[in-house]
Amino acid sequence: MKGHEYKWLVARYIVSVYGPRGISLYDELTIGTSIIGKPRRVDLLALDTTGRGLALECKYQDSSGTVDEKIPYALADLDALKMPAILVYAGAGFSDGVLHLLKSSPFGAYCMPDETLKPLVRSRSSDAVHSGTWQLDHAIARTFGFWDILIAGKPPISVSDPTAPAAGPRSD
Repeated sequence: MKGHEYKWLVARYIVSVYGPRGISLYDELTIGTSIIGKPRRVDLLALDTTGRGLALECKYQDSSGTVDEKIPYALADLDALKMPAILVYAGAGFSDGVLHLLKSSPFGAYCMPDETLKPLVRSRSSDAVHSGTWQLDHAIARTFGFWDILIAGKPPISVSDPTAPAAGPRSD
């Protein structure tokens, strides 16, 4: 898969899952200037009907290469954008150092949709961060207020719940 093919896979996924919730997706938009003073182009921009938006940069790397050098710049530029933004990534070609950077960044979101274009929850494997679509789904949920995605059917806490631990004395 090439980078532009990955961007379109992510775009098809977002339109399929979040289009019915009122999200529109736009391709290759200029939004202000980058951290080096050039016009900033974002791969995708998701907008809802209230005007909330999420800028998305898409990076796919299946073999080692120069993408490692581009990731720190892309993360810094998303931070400077000063609007909700995410770097969506997948592929086996990222170095361990860049993977650590992406995993620890508030702007990094692994996403690899399958052919069904349905949300894929976090795997319980040892490398659970790099599975499914859940990180992108959570970024979209936080941006657009789709809290049902985060609570995933869990009931709210009730003060009359007999399984809740009793409140102990405060230590302050």
